[in-house]
Amino acid sequence: MEHLPVVPGPLLSKINSPDDLKHLSVEQLPQVCQELRDFIIDIVSVHGGHFGASLGVVELTTALHYVFKTPEDQLVWDVGHQAYGHKIFTGRRDNFHTNRKHLGLSGFPNRSESPFDTFGVGHSSTSISAGLGMSVARDLLQKKHQVVAVIGDGAMTAGLAFEGMNNAGVQNSDVLVILNDNRMSIDPNVGALNEYLADITTSQTFNKLRDDLYDMLGHFKGAGEKMRKMASRMEAAMTTALTPGSLFRSLGFKYYGPVDGHNVKNLTRQLADLKKVSGPKLLHVVTVKGKGFAPAERDQVKWHASGSPFDKVTGNSLVKKTTTKLIPKYQDVFADTLVDLAKKNEKLVGITAAMPSGTSMLKMMETLPDRAFDVGIAEQHAVTFAGGLATQGIKPFVAIYSTFLQRGYDQIVHDIAIQKLPVVFCMDRAGVAGADGPTHHGLYDIAYMRCLPNMVVSAPMNEQDLRNLMYTASRYDEAAFSIRYPRGAGTGIALSDDYEYITPGTGKVLTEGEDILFLSFGTIGKYVPEAIDRLAKAGFSAGHYDMRFAKPLDTKLLERAALRYDHVITIEDAARQGGFGSAVAEYYMEQERRPIMKIMGVPDIVVEHGTQQELHHELGLDADGITTEALSLLQKKISSI
Repeated sequence: MEHLPVVPGPLLSKINSPDDLKHLSVEQLPQVCQELRDFIIDIVSVHGGHFGASLGVVELTTALHYVFKTPEDQLVWDVGHQAYGHKIFTGRRDNFHTNRKHLGLSGFPNRSESPFDTFGVGHSSTSISAGLGMSVARDLLQKKHQVVAVIGDGAMTAGLAFEGMNNAGVQNSDVLVILNDNRMSIDPNVGALNEYLADITTSQTFNKLRDDLYDMLGHFKGAGEKMRKMASRMEAAMTTALTPGSLFRSLGFKYYGPVDGHNVKNLTRQLADLKKVSGPKLLHVVTVKGKGFAPAERDQVKWHASGSPFDKVTGNSLVKKTTTKLIPKYQDVFADTLVDLAKKNEKLVGITAAMPSGTSMLKMMETLPDRAFDVGIAEQHAVTFAGGLATQGIKPFVAIYSTFLQRGYDQIVHDIAIQKLPVVFCMDRAGVAGADGPTHHGLYDIAYMRCLPNMVVSAPMNEQDLRNLMYTASRYDEAAFSIRYPRGAGTGIALSDDYEYITPGTGKVLTEGEDILFLSFGTIGKYVPEAIDRLAKAGFSAGHYDMRFAKPLDTKLLERAALRYDHVITIEDAARQGGFGSAVAEYYMEQERRPIMKIMGVPDIVVEHGTQQELHHELGLDADGITTEALSLLQKKISSI
């Protein structure tokens, strides 16, 4: 489909850097905000991308670049879903249509992309720690610039944010933290902090309690000085406990707000004043996620991001409906299977870390709400929480993206593996994750799980295998059990209502050949049949084993392979170092008879963004790449004869 180029408004069209923005008057800023909001809607409605968060901070973004001298003043965004306006203001407007596309702009701030992107972000809750590091470095280097860290209220539920704030209060370095409070991360925020942030936007509770106290003291006119002192202490205690910002003050921050995050003129005044305030300070800004686009304001979860074109007025999809039956996503197969298993096993529970819709845990939360837990953006807590449940005979299924589970790695080691607790880790978005890029690719979980004692490492090749592995994990109590699966649609195979228990460490022979064998781990094996067909046309016969487990390995199948084949290629959608292929190589190294091996996986590089198909091709992991590698090995075999 051909799309006409999006034309920015008259003011926005002249802004190629924040210096251009500064040439405008404060009175013109509301118009700039409207043009920026329209431009984001126009681009995303055609090309897709994260949506609601950036619309919610249009005024804040404008005020920040208007008041501060970026990039000399350091602006750190948390996560980056909210940084679209920032990118448009900083010289990337005309290329913004390439956002999140292969070889185009990154969907997140990226240090290699622009000097205005001071810190690469994709995971939440890093901005305060990074901003504090920048401010302390500024002090050590005796420089004078400002440091501003913008963090969303959802990101404030993570321990890292509080670790950064706690340290900032001690360092007493000049750093401004802006809390973007919209009561949303991706899904609705959960937890006590969320309730606190909601409470401090009103003062009714404090005022009522204070009035009640004064009313009560009116009945004790003869109580004397002692009673009055006690009353004064009571009021002070209430003020500390209930006044907006007391939590942040207790951490050493000067607190300002809450203020309207959509009043750009007032925000510029507030920020200009705060430039003159020394030490750590926090500005609490209240915004609406999806502001200015009615469908996004009504359904903030749905409009967190859009992957397909839509009508920029109604929000209706422009993708033509098809009568073709949609292939279920792996996430949906996970959800259906988890609910089914939970109904059959009252001790089974589900846990997610602020991603109930992303991981599809939402279905269990709706069906069995007492046995499904969203712990907020707190992966470390999620893992140890699961460990505590497991000590009491509960069977926890922890559903976290592979890339986010990295944040709970110490807990996996210390609290799960060492104690041999049978927690199940369902690692969504394993392998290359697509347009979200380097921070979201799940490339390291095989390596970081395989090195741990008391840990099963598995991957399904299709949806039925996922169901069977989940069933197996629900019954397996000898160790922790990890299952990795990718983002997106499955193979479309018919699913059985019955389950098969797969003994850990057993693979499956799919086809046998004579010249070369493919050992695949996980859904990347879907490319192998086409490669085998191409090799057959070239006169070579290839076999294919689906190994299913990187730990424990099916050593019987590997022995069979060594006896039958001179050449073996392992294939995985993950880092080569320390992964499945490494496990096979380690095994063969100790055997007297071993084949010539080639390990196919992701090399030691940072993989940028693109569709899964584009990245698999770029990495040589699709049918083209597999065929090429096999022919290369076989040609060497022929030439040596």
